[in-house]
Amino acid sequence: MDKKSYTFIEIKQKLVNYCVYQDRCHAEVEQKMREFTLIPEAKEEILLYLLQENYLNEERFVRSYIRGKFYIKHWGRNKIRINLKQKQISEKLINACFDEIDEDDYFKTISKIFEDYYSKQSGLKEYQKKSKAIKYLMGKGFEYEIILQIMES
Repeated sequence: MDKKSYTFIEIKQKLVNYCVYQDRCHAEVEQKMREFTLIPEAKEEILLYLLQENYLNEERFVRSYIRGKFYIKHWGRNKIRINLKQKQISEKLINACFDEIDEDDYFKTISKIFEDYYSKQSGLKEYQKKSKAIKYLMGKGFEYEIILQIMES
C-alpha cells in the first residue's frame, strides 16, 4: 500500500488529534510517527511541540492508564506495572503514580473478585477452589501476599 504523503503541518495536526483522542505515552507517539515519512529533525520538532503544548504528558498518561486498568479492567499493580514497562515508562514514574489507586478500593476489589470467582467453583475440594482463585487473581496482576491476607480475613 502506498503511503499518502502529507505536509509537515498535516502530520503535526494528525499527531495532535492522536494525543487529544486519549492520553498517549512517548512510545505510542513515536510508533505513530513511523506511519509518516519524517526526517529526524521533524520528528523532534513535533515531539517538542506536543510536549510544550501539553498534548503529550507522560505522567498524565500513566495516571489515567493506572486508573483505567484498575477501576475499569480490575487489573492488579503487577499487571499494570508490566504493561507500562512495555511502553517504556520508567519504574520511578510508575511508582509515583500508583497513588491513583486507593488502598481501600484495592483490597475491596481483590475481595470481590475472590468471592465472585470462588463462589463459581463447584465440585472441587476447598483447597482446590482456593488455589484456583489464587492463580486467577495472580493472573490479573494482584500480589500474592495481599491475596493471602484477604483470604485469611
